[in-house]
Amino acid sequence: MPVKAPPKKSKSAKKRVRQTKKITIRNRSVKNKIKSFSKIVQEYVANKKIEEAKSSLNIAIAAIDKAKAKGIIHRNTASRKISQLTRLVNSLNLPGAA
Repeated sequence: MPVKAPPKKSKSAKKRVRQTKKITIRNRSVKNKIKSFSKIVQEYVANKKIEEAKSSLNIAIAAIDKAKAKGIIHRNTASRKISQLTRLVNSLNLPGAA
C-alpha cells in the first residue's frame, strides 16, 4: 500500500502563513501596550496621584483608540476599557474619595 504524500500548500497559502505570523506579533505587542498603560493608570490612582493619572489616562485612551481604529480590538471592548479607566480616574476627584 503506497504512503500518501502530505498535502501540497499553494504559494498563496504559504504567504498567508507568513503574514499571519507577522500580524499576530504586531497585534500582541499593541495589546500588551494597552495593558501596560492601563496598569500605570491604576497604579497612579492607587497612590492618589491625580495629575499623573490624568496624563497617563490620555496616553492610554490614545493607544486604545488607535488599536480600535486598526481593528486590533473590537470597538465595544475599546469603549469599555476607556470607560473603566475614566471612571477610575474620576473617582479621585470625588470629595468623599480623598
